[in-house]
Amino acid sequence: MPTAAERSREQVHAARAAKRAHAEALGVDERFVSLLVERFYGNVRKDEMLAPIFAERISDWPHHLERMNTFWRSILFNSGEFSGNPMVKHMAIPGLEEPHFVRWLELFYTTLHDLGPQPDGTKLVAERARAIADSLLTGITIRRDGISGSKAGRTLPHL
Repeated sequence: MPTAAERSREQVHAARAAKRAHAEALGVDERFVSLLVERFYGNVRKDEMLAPIFAERISDWPHHLERMNTFWRSILFNSGEFSGNPMVKHMAIPGLEEPHFVRWLELFYTTLHDLGPQPDGTKLVAERARAIADSLLTGITIRRDGISGSKAGRTLPHL
């Protein structure tokens, strides 16, 4: 008979497999994630508003893209492979405000639309991206302004 820890591990693996299978059924697989990350950050690197922010912080783009692939696989498939603290990284960027997150989402949505997974796949990825932008903006705003910043991301665009 399996122990409680073994049953818990099995449940985690089953939940991860189900989440991945759901995403893949919507056209969101590892290949799609890699393509999304590559094209999106290619667009970011050319963007007038966002490119300078990234250029100041990222010197090894292949490494950053691999981390972003790992991050998005963790977000979309619940793979558990990403370790890091995006909030801390973003809080360390001076002057990061709502217009930056709006622009990030605009580029993300445009890239997502251009790649065109099934409509439900587009919705899945777009909702996750918006939740991430909202969380980061809210965390940054609360740190700066206190609890009054807790609704900072409410006006961010939806797909």
